Amino acid sequence: MKREEALKRLKNSPEWDLIIIGGGASGLGCAVDAASRGYSTLLLEQSDFAKGSSSRSTKLIHGGLRYLKQGNVSLVIEALHERGLLCQNAPHLVSHLGFLIPNYHWWEGPLYGAGIKFYNLLAGKLGLEKSRHLSLDETLDTFPTLEPEGLRGGTIYYDGQFDDARLAIALAQTAYDHGAVCLNYAKVTEMIKEKDQLVAVVVTDQEGGDTWTLKAKAIINATGIFSDQVRRLDEPAAEKRIKPSQGIHLVVDRSFFPSDLAVILPQAEDGRVIFFVPWHQHVLIGTTDTPIEEITLEPKPLEEEIVYLLKVAKRYLTRPLQREDVLSAFAGIRPLAKADLSRDHEISVSASGLISITGGKWTTYRKMAEDTIDKAIAIAGLKMTPCCTENLRLHGYEAGQHPVDPWLIYGSERCQLEKLLKENREYGKQLHPRLPYHGVEVVWAVRHEMARSLEDVLARRTRSLFLDARASMEIAPIVASIMAKELNRPTSWQQDQVEQFNQIAKGYLIRVADY
Repeated sequence: MKREEALKRLKNSPEWDLIIIGGGASGLGCAVDAASRGYSTLLLEQSDFAKGSSSRSTKLIHGGLRYLKQGNVSLVIEALHERGLLCQNAPHLVSHLGFLIPNYHWWEGPLYGAGIKFYNLLAGKLGLEKSRHLSLDETLDTFPTLEPEGLRGGTIYYDGQFDDARLAIALAQTAYDHGAVCLNYAKVTEMIKEKDQLVAVVVTDQEGGDTWTLKAKAIINATGIFSDQVRRLDEPAAEKRIKPSQGIHLVVDRSFFPSDLAVILPQAEDGRVIFFVPWHQHVLIGTTDTPIEEITLEPKPLEEEIVYLLKVAKRYLTRPLQREDVLSAFAGIRPLAKADLSRDHEISVSASGLISITGGKWTTYRKMAEDTIDKAIAIAGLKMTPCCTENLRLHGYEAGQHPVDPWLIYGSERCQLEKLLKENREYGKQLHPRLPYHGVEVVWAVRHEMARSLEDVLARRTRSLFLDARASMEIAPIVASIMAKELNRPTSWQQDQVEQFNQIAKGYLIRVADY
């Protein structure tokens, strides 16, 4: 998957069956669905793939126990079904993860046990491993840093875990494998109508500055948190349909929570659900739910959110967690549909034919895409071809690998990275002792995954920025040098990239003073 080839195909194809705006979970899912059905498909992303909300999740593929508590059984059934399909179709990207619900009250064991049995029942044939109860001693053996005061035992159940940005890249590659063109740094700036019907978009290459007018039989707005902005290119007076809510995560060293299982606190002090999730040999603590007004590509954790999560961590961990222990803190904005603040998705069609998909979550991206493309086929008057993604293996599919293998995300392409190592042994050097990445992954990201900026590599092709912001800043010059050689960029480009990245990375560090 090379950007130069994508640009060439774009220039030679002025008309498409479907143009999809947005390179996050919903847009990439739509591209895979449409291309695998045989429709000519173009996806345009204003920044990098998964730059927004789709790289900032809790890294879970799950049915959603809290939605079961809310009585939204249909959403849970759909999500559990999709969870099972993802585990089947992308075992190199999605693995089983055990979750412990600690029981601090006598009634929690029976209540959670019954609820989880029902949860597992709803998954049917696509269920994961069986849940079980742990005694007090078993719970503390499993989680030695869990607060023992008042603890009675625990309940273990299973959901899925993944790397969101890496799944996004796999989807882009899968769409490409089926003939789609997916182009990052390509911003849609205008929509063109004929007889009040949408027929084309104007797109600007954010790198080269070129502008093209591209026709399509149907245009899909899958831009998540920016959905309202894109809708106003079609209808300047369109009312807001997105009610943004921010969630943050704190990332700490694995030593604070030395277990292969995660912990879920469904009754954290104010009733919110809090997770402690092992991920890439670190631990994610989150998340919050804070209504916000401003929508941006780089949201920042609010001080009250940081304080809240630290307070929860201190309540449930025996090892004191201080601000200086936080290696990275990141925020993501949920693109909730204003009419329905759950995680259901909503498809709307404007008077001119713009199709907008809003809401939803990573777990249900495939079903969201199926529903959206079915709608687009009807709007465009295309010959109906059934969806085939339920059993479609994603790019790099490879089963039977160990989930903690750092190169598991490359799946069947791992052997290609090993060949690259023979090209230059220097590529095999670990970039930083606190990060699990090597130079070869930088080279691969540039050559085959459309990485164009230092941030693309350090934030999304690798997860360096999310795992340890300071360490990512320390390796920025080295990575920029490798990229400059691959992209044939001058020294000035390297310097600019490091400066720009460091400005972004500072937003992932939290203040230690004044606390």
